[in-house]
Order: sequence, then structure tokens, then C-alpha cells
Amino acid sequence: MTELSIRTTKNREMIDLTPRVAEVVARAGLAEGLCSVYVAHATAAIVINENDDPNVCVDTLDALDRLIPAGQWRHDRVDGNAASHIQAAILGPGETIPVRNSQLCLGRWQAVMLVELDGPRERRVLVTLR
Repeated sequence: MTELSIRTTKNREMIDLTPRVAEVVARAGLAEGLCSVYVAHATAAIVINENDDPNVCVDTLDALDRLIPAGQWRHDRVDGNAASHIQAAILGPGETIPVRNSQLCLGRWQAVMLVELDGPRERRVLVTLR
């Protein structure tokens, strides 16, 4: 298992992790298998989405805010980030990507993205190969 430390810089952002994850896969020399990418936090998520148009990331965050607006949940009485917890739970903490010839089998426009929903923070992302 490889642990990546990702320092987010904004309250809400999406960060392309594909180059770092691809490097882990290439270094391991895994001919064929699976790559699991997991974020060990309750207010962040891992998704696979387009990496070409940055508006996709902005649109995704905007859609999450419209679907799960901030400031109206019971947990907000504790620390004001209930919407981030709910959004992260819906998106999920991880993704699994097939590997072939020591490369991630992603589509042309796909990228492995860390979704920061309550930053800025230091995030732990775990990459496991099998």
C-alpha cells in the first residue's frame, strides 16, 4: 500500500490525482490487476470524472451544493459541515480501476479525482494494488 499526502488549498475543490496514482502503478510493475484509491476522511471523496474541461469540476461541486445545501442539518450544530459529510457519503471514499501492462485502464477523458468538501486540509489517500 502507498500513502499519498495531498494538501488541499480551498474549501471545496477537485484535484486530479491521476499522475500520482499512475506513477505508483508503474513503479510497482503490476502487469494486470486492480488499483484501489481510497481517501481516509469523512468530508472528502474519490471519483472518476473528466479531466479536460475544468468546468466539469466546478459544475460537479455546484450540483452537490444544490442537491445538499449547507446550513440546514442537525450536524451543523456541532461543527457546521454536515453538507460536506452527506456529499462525501453519496460520492464515496474510493474507486477501483483495472490495470493492464502497468497502466491504469482509464478512458480517454477520465481522471482519478480527490473531491475536497471541507478544506483546506491535509488528506491521506491510500493506493492499493492487487
